[in-house]
Amino acid sequence: MIPLSQEGLADWAGPILSGAVTTLQIAFAAYAIGLALGLVGAAARLSPWAPVRALATAYSTAVRAVPELLLIILLYYAGSQALTGLINALGLPGQVEISGFVTAVGVLAFVQGAYMTEVFRGAILAIPKGQLEAADAYGFSPLARFRYITLPAMMPNALPGMSNLWLILIKDTALISVIGFSELFFTIQQAAASTRAYFLFYAAAGVLYLLMTLTSSALFARLERYVRRGQPIVSTQEA
Repeated sequence: MIPLSQEGLADWAGPILSGAVTTLQIAFAAYAIGLALGLVGAAARLSPWAPVRALATAYSTAVRAVPELLLIILLYYAGSQALTGLINALGLPGQVEISGFVTAVGVLAFVQGAYMTEVFRGAILAIPKGQLEAADAYGFSPLARFRYITLPAMMPNALPGMSNLWLILIKDTALISVIGFSELFFTIQQAAASTRAYFLFYAAAGVLYLLMTLTSSALFARLERYVRRGQPIVSTQEA
């Protein structure tokens, strides 16, 4: 049985590595879009206009309350039907099918944006008001104030939350397997079912996810040290 399992692992090594690459592609694309949505959402949450604040609050609250799996199924199946019905109602022939990759990136980015909104909002609120008032006194434009004052000051406070969301995102890509898209976890499921070497392949999946998360944690820790350069080191140990 052991040689058979080893042979099966060798046969599936290529597809598994390809699935891991697809998982990272989904994660990077969703994270980048989520960052942009989070910045826009945080700006809207801190807007002086009440309707804008209410819309951003509704977005972050509602999206964080709904399971990602439900959103994936809704977009992949109901979304395709809704778009097909819309174009048919407009008199256009054809059928719209949303791909698994678009579904994965779209849903995970949408969810990431909701969580990023709250991370960035908290990080911006932690900036001393005197710094922002000084930028206004010097006549900084909103864009210049964000680039030179807000962004550098908020990053040390935002990075821990950003790191956690990235790690969660890598694991959430496994949810895409429910629609049969060939990312890492779905490929592992196929390999395990084909060879019946369940422990071997699921253990391999655990190792790959662990490698991705540990590498990511190390990179975020290095980035956090960089953005916190020059800041005093606060000891967490009590005297």
